[in-house]
Amino acid sequence: MGSPRSALSCLLLHLLVLSLQAQVRGAAQSRGPGGPGRVGGLEDRLCAQRSGAARNLSDPAPSCPGEGAKEQSGRALPKVTQREGPGGGPALGREPASLLRAGREPQGVSQQHVREQSLVTDQLSRRLIRTYQLYSRTSGKHVQVLANKRINAMAEDGDPFAKLIVETDTFGSRVRVRGAETGLYICMNKKGKLIAKSNGKGKDCVFTEIVLENNYTALQNAKYEGWYMAFTRKGRPRKGSKTRQHQREVHFMKRLPRGHHTTEQSLRFEFLNYPPFTRSLRGSQRTWAPEPR
Repeated sequence: MGSPRSALSCLLLHLLVLSLQAQVRGAAQSRGPGGPGRVGGLEDRLCAQRSGAARNLSDPAPSCPGEGAKEQSGRALPKVTQREGPGGGPALGREPASLLRAGREPQGVSQQHVREQSLVTDQLSRRLIRTYQLYSRTSGKHVQVLANKRINAMAEDGDPFAKLIVETDTFGSRVRVRGAETGLYICMNKKGKLIAKSNGKGKDCVFTEIVLENNYTALQNAKYEGWYMAFTRKGRPRKGSKTRQHQREVHFMKRLPRGHHTTEQSLRFEFLNYPPFTRSLRGSQRTWAPEPR
């Protein structure tokens, strides 16, 4: 057996180890998971006291450990959250209004470009030329341009003076209308009266084709907006200043002249001869049987 002195020393050493372990556990519990410990709390309080004393003495506040990092992180955090999202992408819903408006600008610019180009005469593109008659809804006759420069809607179907040549002025629906027999353009003067001109380059000889809800077509003058080509029941032209889009006088129907053939090939039905359909004796199965001769 060992001496009593060695046993006493071993017991004291064991008690010392137990006391140290208890102190370590208490310090870990006081700090908590992820939170500052007692030592950190004491350091923060001492730093706050020193900074308050420095403010009273009008001296620059001493820098505490981690204070600069907090300020930098606080300053940089709003920039990151405003411009960057998770994964480095843009943060949705936090972009300035100017950037959001920029995304809608191309559409508005394109629409404005189309409107502006629709009002400008196109001299470079290939013009689309069509030939048809204008059937007046009120008079029941067709519009004609006579050699004496008179315009009315009293022509019968197939009349040579009722044959009109319509050529596009822009890539939109603006057209110039002239008589095929006389070569005179249908124009409108400042009083709203329909006149015939040999030179139809003016804006008063340009009309906009408007397809209405009832499938009729209205021709609005490009120079005098709101004024339409119109004819009375007797086929006489009506002043454009007294016309409105809903009136029957401004409604026309585009019809092909009599004897005029389109360039499109007519499609015909093709009939295929199949053997007659019969049933078997049992009735459960259906078979194809040749037609008895």
